[in-house]
Amino acid sequence: MSASKGVRRTAMTIYAIITALAVVAAMVVSVRKASAPPDISANLTLIAPASPGGGWDGFVREQQQALRQGGLVGNAQVVNIPGAGGTIGLGRFTTMNGRSDTLLATGSAMTGGILINDSPVGYDDVRPIAKIAEDYDVVIVPADSPVETADDLIAEWKQDPKGTPWTGGSAGSLDHLVVAELALAGGIDPQDITFIPKSGGGEAIQALLNGTAKYASTGYNEVSDQIEAGRVKAIGITGPERIEGTEIPTFTEQGLDVKLANWRGMLAAPGITDEEFEQQLALLEKMRQTPEWQDALERNAWADAWETGDELDAFIADDVEKTSTLLKELGL
Repeated sequence: MSASKGVRRTAMTIYAIITALAVVAAMVVSVRKASAPPDISANLTLIAPASPGGGWDGFVREQQQALRQGGLVGNAQVVNIPGAGGTIGLGRFTTMNGRSDTLLATGSAMTGGILINDSPVGYDDVRPIAKIAEDYDVVIVPADSPVETADDLIAEWKQDPKGTPWTGGSAGSLDHLVVAELALAGGIDPQDITFIPKSGGGEAIQALLNGTAKYASTGYNEVSDQIEAGRVKAIGITGPERIEGTEIPTFTEQGLDVKLANWRGMLAAPGITDEEFEQQLALLEKMRQTPEWQDALERNAWADAWETGDELDAFIADDVEKTSTLLKELGL
């Protein structure tokens, strides 16, 4: 064999070995990628189980902005699936098995929606990730109403409970439950309540101003500008203390044991792995620490209310029990 042929054969052998090693390396990398959880920081979908412009919609859009501006995700989109106190969105979400790149907003209204609509799906069909924030309801009356305090409201309401209409969010929502708690605290039968459901604070104010309703219970952040403008008058807030920067008294300090929070959180789809769940949780924790989210809490008068794991599961179980009790009081 000539020397040149020997060199060429040796070169071909070395090339074959290098090629084989490269193929094996590529296969190892491919297997590792296939077994790793998908990177939700690349693309993330946030579902608001309500129409654009409502509380849930604002909640997820604030998250979207914090995630984007904080550089935590490459792309985050919001999808609205409204209806039945959030249970239409929840039902759709339970079919997204294994979709770790999609999260669903949840909260007090969904608890009421599940119960009042006798929903075939509930919290057991998904995986709660975190409770993130809370806000509180405010009871308002027309600016020219003679009612100034909680005692005034109860005294006037007692004169004709069934003939004194309230307004607020959907039937069974936190707004409705606040009215039930006020009735119980004031010695009024909750089943005598006349409640006209509306889609949000804007419609509630219109119902007050045109005389359709006499009182309204709604989220403070939905009507704070109208209170400041003097179009409506705030009687009390359902939080444990006054909202910073306001002079609206709590119902507790007015002698009525009415404390209800509108909690907001996020759910994971069924069928995701523990690794994927931890990635979702870590992303929300990072989002919570961003300046953009801290600004959102302040602008919307939301309280930071972070709860996860067993603590969150216990909170949801308690929320379901308390909501169920109040709905029974209302005869719903």
